[in-house]
Amino acid sequence: MTAKAHHTHAHAHGPVAGTVSLTYDARLLRRKRLVTDAGDPFLVDLAQTTSVDAGHVFVLDDGREIAVAAADEPLMRIRGDLVRLAWHIGNRHAPCAIMADALVVQREKVMRAMLEQLGATVSDFDGPFTPEGGAYGHGRTMGHDHGHSHAH
Repeated sequence: MTAKAHHTHAHAHGPVAGTVSLTYDARLLRRKRLVTDAGDPFLVDLAQTTSVDAGHVFVLDDGREIAVAAADEPLMRIRGDLVRLAWHIGNRHAPCAIMADALVVQREKVMRAMLEQLGATVSDFDGPFTPEGGAYGHGRTMGHDHGHSHAH
């Protein structure tokens, strides 16, 4: 595949030609050469930096669609006082998946140390990471502010 993807859709409009598995960080892109899980390369060339969710598809210039899957990555499952722990994670602007009985964040030693100091039980696992979207719109919290006006 030497095709280019110039846009994405939230879901496939027909049978997909392949799948590309990407970590959460790799799903934020604008222009990048990717390789499908079957080994076929293609170029993503989007108009602006975009956060692509698992389930979205890249539409190639020849009309084929490549589905996006969330790749397994190193994560931490957090248990304890979830409301308090979520506040501390959010205060650090770290992406977080919220489950009924746990929080999930990307594995990182400074975050682990903070959470354990707060009394959390932290366990490592590998899996797909699809954190909550931001309060400032769907997906990542890119370019938001906290209400401070810098205009004169």
